[in-house]
Formats: sequence, C-alpha cells, structure tokens
Amino acid sequence: MEKNVKIGILLDIYGKLLTEKQKCLLEDYYNNDLSLSEIAENEGITRQAVRDNLKKGENNILEYEEKLGLMKSASLREKKVSSIISEIEKIEKKNSLNAETQKQIQKIKQELNSLI
Repeated sequence: MEKNVKIGILLDIYGKLLTEKQKCLLEDYYNNDLSLSEIAENEGITRQAVRDNLKKGENNILEYEEKLGLMKSASLREKKVSSIISEIEKIEKKNSLNAETQKQIQKIKQELNSLI
C-alpha cells in the first residue's frame, strides 16, 4: 500500500490519539496535499518544525497500528466478508430461489456489507 494512503487511513483510525497540532499537520500534509512550506506558512512555524512534527506523528500512528492492529483487522474482516458475499452469490446463481429466500439473502448481504 502506498505510504500516503496508509498514513491517511491510519490517521482516520488513530488521529484522536495524537496531539491536536500533529493531527492538523498530518491532515494538511496527507489529506489536503499541502507542501511543507505551505503548512509552515499557515501555521507560522518553520518548515523544519513541520517536518519534525510530521515525522513524530507518523511514528506515533505507525506504532499504534503495530501494537493494536486495527487497520490490519479491518482489512482482514473486509476480505472475509467479501469472500462470504461471493459464496452467497454463487449459491444464488446455482439455485432458483423463491422470493422470500431471495429477500432473506439480500438482507444478509446488506448486513455483511455494513460490517465493512
């Protein structure tokens, strides 16, 4: 996974565990695509201070993921749910199901999709 995407996802998961300053800087850099210079100008700090804060924030959320594994768990859950839905769809194609069964299957698929 590309670093920017990974950090963006981790920021969504663990952002509230960062200092407000780190969270804002990471959001500006990774989500709002601002340069170090633009962030430094907006915040009234040096480019080096922005870089240092970004590195510290990145290290923090990477460490949180290493210890807690929430992103990894979500990814595994998503793969398992997708696999289950795929198997259900195979069953649907092989069998002619009555309207009530079709309705129940659709409800199950909706519930599974809500887990992702």
